[in-house]
Amino acid sequence: MIYVVDENGKLIDDLRVREILLAKSDQTINDLMDNRFISLEATQVKESAVRIFKDYDRVALPVTDSNGLLIGIVTIDDVIDVAEEKATKDFHKFGSMQNIILDPLKARVGYLYKNRILWLSALVFMNIFSGAALASFEETIAATVSLVFFLPLLIDSGGNAGAQSATLMIRALATGDVYMKDWFRLLGKELVVAILLGITMAVAVALIASFRAPEIILVVSLTMTCIVIVGSLVGMTLPFIFTRFGADPATASAPLITSIADISGVLIYLSIATWYLAV
Repeated sequence: MIYVVDENGKLIDDLRVREILLAKSDQTINDLMDNRFISLEATQVKESAVRIFKDYDRVALPVTDSNGLLIGIVTIDDVIDVAEEKATKDFHKFGSMQNIILDPLKARVGYLYKNRILWLSALVFMNIFSGAALASFEETIAATVSLVFFLPLLIDSGGNAGAQSATLMIRALATGDVYMKDWFRLLGKELVVAILLGITMAVAVALIASFRAPEIILVVSLTMTCIVIVGSLVGMTLPFIFTRFGADPATASAPLITSIADISGVLIYLSIATWYLAV
């Protein structure tokens, strides 16, 4: 690309080298211009450059200041580095780590500890609610001990479904394939998918219950369906909530979603059990 500027240094067009080489001898640069070009502003966030390079399939783009003056270029090599850093940062956030850790082999133990302990400690206190929910259904558990066997299986399924949904949404939001305005339409689609997933997994858990505890087949089947639906909707919605308030959607990390799914899963499971078994 050849970048064309006016007498003040303001970018006014970009021309491919071949357009100039193949131009007629009596043509001027002005004859070749169409005044349509793609550029970056120096004040734009780095991640926006990644999206523009992707959308327009360029190997280099001009950079201008707020007044449109050409001040340099950015190449695809620079953008790849930014994209890799952003992907690593999002991946670490999804694992509930505070800061990016580029090389865990070289990182000090204290640094690794500091970047992982905060979220884990917060989630410990958050999971107190799961214990409180269990305690409030003590009579139900005592009356039907077989309920305990299915508890880890059911609440883990909700967390896994939520983590899947969150991963899809976070990636889609990061790449610009999905925007805030798409939330309602995606909610309807996710609900249908979650119902289908929940019913399929309910059949599987009912099969297990038929051998282990036939008396609670209906309880575990209903619970599995409800938990997968709730987990999926939570996982899909949290990234949009964080985006709405200007936070990185990757902050809706898997451990956070799992903790929410655990609490809601315990409440759903034991509420259905109490109702069905009339404890």
